[in-house]
Amino acid sequence: MTPAARVQAAIEVLDLVIDAASERRAPADRIVTEWFRTRRFAGSKDRRAVRELLFRAIRACGPVPATGRAAMLRLVADDPSLASLFDGSRHGPEPVRDGEPVAEGGSAPAWLEKRLVASGMDAAELATLLDRAPLDVRVNSLRGTTPSLPENGEATHARLGLRYPPGTQVEQWDAWREGAIEVQDTASQLVCEALNARPGEQVIDLCAGAGGKTLALAAAMENRGRLLACDVDRARLSRLAPRAERAGATMIEARLLNPGQERAMLEDWQDAADAVLADAPCSGSGTWRRNPEARWRLDEAELERITRLQHHVLNLAAGLVRPGGRLFYVVCSVLDEEGPDQVARFLAENPDWRPVRPVLPAGNARGEGWRLTPFRDETDGFFVACLVSPC
Repeated sequence: MTPAARVQAAIEVLDLVIDAASERRAPADRIVTEWFRTRRFAGSKDRRAVRELLFRAIRACGPVPATGRAAMLRLVADDPSLASLFDGSRHGPEPVRDGEPVAEGGSAPAWLEKRLVASGMDAAELATLLDRAPLDVRVNSLRGTTPSLPENGEATHARLGLRYPPGTQVEQWDAWREGAIEVQDTASQLVCEALNARPGEQVIDLCAGAGGKTLALAAAMENRGRLLACDVDRARLSRLAPRAERAGATMIEARLLNPGQERAMLEDWQDAADAVLADAPCSGSGTWRRNPEARWRLDEAELERITRLQHHVLNLAAGLVRPGGRLFYVVCSVLDEEGPDQVARFLAENPDWRPVRPVLPAGNARGEGWRLTPFRDETDGFFVACLVSPC
C-alpha cells in the first residue's frame, strides 16, 4: 500500500468505528482486525501504519466526528505533513476542499469534559488520559518470582510489576505461555495488593470479568482458602478457566450470575466473605489510553445507567461481607460520580460501615478513597475505597 492508500484505509476503518460507537458495538481494535482479515494484500507494515493512523485520529478528536474523513482531517490539522497524502491518487483520499468539515479536537465531548474538570482533572490530566499506555506485567508468584524475561523491563510501584514499551508482544514469550507472568496494569495490581487477601480466607471477586484480578488474588492467597469469581457476562467469565490453568491457580470457583438474580444465586455466601472485591462496571474513563474511542460510546443517559448499576453492585457486595470484613469498591474511572460520590452515598445509607482509606505507593486521596491517574502515577485511572462491615 502507498502512504496515501494507508490514509484512505484508515478513513474507511474510522467510518466503521464511528458507526459502531454510536450503537455501542465492537471496539476499534476488533474492527480494524476484521477489516484486514478480508484484505490479504496488506502486509504487516501496512497493518501497523493504518492502525497507528486510526488511533492517532481517534485521540485527536474530542466529540464523535461526523465521518472518518473529518476525523482524519482533524489529525491533518495537528500534523500538516499528512496533507500531501490527500492527493486524489487511485487508492488515496480525494484532495482537501476549501471549507471541508473538520472534526473538533479536545479530550472528550463537551458535557463529559466538564464532568472531568469538576472531578479535578486539569488540562494536563485530560491530555494524558489519551496517551499511549505502556504494557505492564505481574510476575506470577504461583510459578515462582524469577522468570526469564527481557532485561528492558522497568520496576513499577507494584510489588511484582514490570513495565515494557507499548506494543510489546508479550504473548510470544515463554514466560507468558508458561503462566509465569500475567498482563495487568500497575493500578490493577496495586488494588489487589491493597485488598491484602491472605491464605485461608474466603474472598469474592464480584465482577470478575476475564479474571485478571482474580488471578492476582489467587496468587496472594497461595492457592489456599476459597476464592469465588462471579460475573453476569458468560463470554468474559469463560476466559478465566484457561487463564487459571496456565497460571496454576487451582482454588478458583467461577459462578455465572443471572442479572437481577444475583442475590439469590449468592445466598450461600451471604455474610460469609472475609473480603469482597467489587470492581464495578463503569465508564472506563481511566482506560482511554487503551480504548480512546470509548469516550464516544458514553452519553449522559448511559452514565446515569452505569451509576445506578454501581449502587446496586455496592449494596449486593455489602450483603456478602462477614461482620468485620472488608469491601473494596473499585472503578477504572476518574469521574467523581462513579467513585467518591458512590462511596459517600453508600455511607450515608449505611452509617454503621466504616471507611478505611487505602494508602497505596502511588496516587492521592479522593473523598473516602484513593485515586490513581495516568498523569500523576503513570497508571490507568482508578478509584478504590475500603469499607469495613460493622461487627
